[in-house]
Amino acid sequence: MKSKYKRVIKGSTLAQRGAAILSIVALLASTLAASISAQSMKAPASKSAAKLSEDQRILHVLNRLGFGARPGDVERVKALGIDHYITQQLFPEKIDDSASEARLENLGALRMTNAELYEKYPQPGQLLKQLQKRGDLPADLAAARDNRVKGGANAAPNANAAKTGEAMTGEMQGPDAAKANDQAKNNAQANNVAANPMDNPEYRKAVREYFMENNLRPAQFLTGELQMSRILRAVYSERQLQEVMVDFWTNHFNVFAGKGADRWLLISYDRDTIRPHTLGKFYDLLLADAQSPAMLFYLDNFQSVSPDAQLGPQQRPGAARGPLALLRMGNNPQQQRPQQQQQQRRGINENYARELMELHTLGVDGGYTQKDVQEVARCFTGWTIFAPRGAGAAAQAIANGRLADRLRTDAGKFFFNPRAHDDGEKIVLGHKIPAGGGMKDGLMVLDIVAHHPATAKFIATKLVRHFVSDDPPPGLVDRVAQTFLKTDGDIREVLKAIFFSPEFNSADAYRAKVKRPFELAISAVRTLGADTNGGPQMHQWIARMGQPLYGFQTPNGYSDVAENWVNTGALLERMNFALSLASNRIPGTRVDLSRLVGDMKTGGVVDKAKLLDRFVTLIVGGEISPQTRETLLKQLSDQVTLPTMPPAQTAAAKAPPNPFEAAFQRGGLNPGGGGGGPQQQLASVSPATIDNPVVKIAGLILGSPEFQRQ
Repeated sequence: MKSKYKRVIKGSTLAQRGAAILSIVALLASTLAASISAQSMKAPASKSAAKLSEDQRILHVLNRLGFGARPGDVERVKALGIDHYITQQLFPEKIDDSASEARLENLGALRMTNAELYEKYPQPGQLLKQLQKRGDLPADLAAARDNRVKGGANAAPNANAAKTGEAMTGEMQGPDAAKANDQAKNNAQANNVAANPMDNPEYRKAVREYFMENNLRPAQFLTGELQMSRILRAVYSERQLQEVMVDFWTNHFNVFAGKGADRWLLISYDRDTIRPHTLGKFYDLLLADAQSPAMLFYLDNFQSVSPDAQLGPQQRPGAARGPLALLRMGNNPQQQRPQQQQQQRRGINENYARELMELHTLGVDGGYTQKDVQEVARCFTGWTIFAPRGAGAAAQAIANGRLADRLRTDAGKFFFNPRAHDDGEKIVLGHKIPAGGGMKDGLMVLDIVAHHPATAKFIATKLVRHFVSDDPPPGLVDRVAQTFLKTDGDIREVLKAIFFSPEFNSADAYRAKVKRPFELAISAVRTLGADTNGGPQMHQWIARMGQPLYGFQTPNGYSDVAENWVNTGALLERMNFALSLASNRIPGTRVDLSRLVGDMKTGGVVDKAKLLDRFVTLIVGGEISPQTRETLLKQLSDQVTLPTMPPAQTAAAKAPPNPFEAAFQRGGLNPGGGGGGPQQQLASVSPATIDNPVVKIAGLILGSPEFQRQ
């Protein structure tokens, strides 16, 4: 395994970036690869029986129940008592987290309903239709739109732009999407075709001015602000286990931000679906997720209708031409097609039913059949969303009336449509669901699967894998599954069974997991005591390392095992991130290393071994392999002259400015397309380009194999 990674490195263009970073990445890859192989083999009895020291157990708890230790955290937990700290984290509602929440003050989207988000952050195309329908479309905006349409109609089609589609429009797609878009633009320019023939400066200017005058904002704000909130909470929250469980359940019930209306619906998904249920009963979380507009839209259940449903005249596809048609059928794009095609596509959608059993509850080997999938899909017909895309055109077209009022308050909310429901008898996993149950059919399914032994085993396995080891100990999984069943799926009790188990507190589990990119980024910021605004450049780095938040397209979510994260390219990006963070090259994030070496002889000569030991203790608890230590020492001269460090800085304990608002005010994030946003090009950093030895050694240890594990 070790030689394999070295061959990959030598065969790539990475050698051009300097021998120093090559040696570290080679060490990182080979060490992590070796640790993955070791985890697949049975550990020696002597190691399994070994106990962690008190400091090791504290670091273990801070790394697994949270996102790593900040300066002084080990001492605080030691004074409090490890068991007391764990119990405290299991009851986050009792922990004062007002200081952390205050940092979110400038992220206004987090406090809005779905209906308010649709109104505040409209799609420009939909907005123009609203204004035209009301007769309120400004002349300059109409002219800009007409010129844009004419330009598009006369331009040759761009095949590459068409292929990128909706999935490429979000800021969430990471480096691969950015490369694809750049390639599409380059190909278009090579053929004398605009990358987006419907785009022009006049249109962008007119749309932006209208947004400014009417206090509207681009939809790009939404995912960006949600990402910021996740980062800020993970870095600063005292409720560390709560944030870890938000990350776990968000990945378990994965929703992709790039799918249509989910950009608007994910704010509520995080706030109303995931966060309130992270440590409660699993059934309550499952129900909240089943009724979540974000999940209903992502897995298409909002369009699932019984083929035999008797819809009223205003509910039949193509039958109505008023605004109700836009609402009743979920603002479906198919409404623009001929009625015959619409009726052919109408029917039951099995996506949610399948993922409910395979990914959310029973697991792929949970004992269900294709017939069960079909029956479950029938049970969830009629579980839909009121005005799933906002139905703004209808809302603005009706001057008064109850429908307009409801649209302005209830757009984007879950509701059950009995006329779309299959009310016949169903059989699910051997359980009879009587005819005529209506919405109760879906509730019965959720009750069946939430309390099924296969679900207990599946959830126990995932939680033990996440908190203990990539290869979950079978005995612990069985005990945790029994706790799940005995406590009616009480997540808090299930976690308690894990955290106080011998397996969790064993030497086998210590530093046995490889951090995923989000965990790595947050733990690095916390370890150095850095201050961050959680802004776009942090989003970019997390995406560049392979884990854009809300950017995984398929329902299974990001992998929780090391082998999917250990490859040469990803490890190189981790090293680049570590060096960029330590050298203060991430806009919006600031590190003050001076306070970490304040008692050393600043401006004088310090033995390199002493400097290394200082940072090894601060960053990885003093534990580093001889191989890593030797490699790191080679990056420093025999005696290091410490530069004069600036005075220690105090981290800002207030809400950082909203970088998306700042970008919009200066002309970026144009809602009409084009214009620069708050993101900047991320530059790679090599140890050879860093003159400051304090910065160099801090960055290299953050990129070391020891820090990559938790």
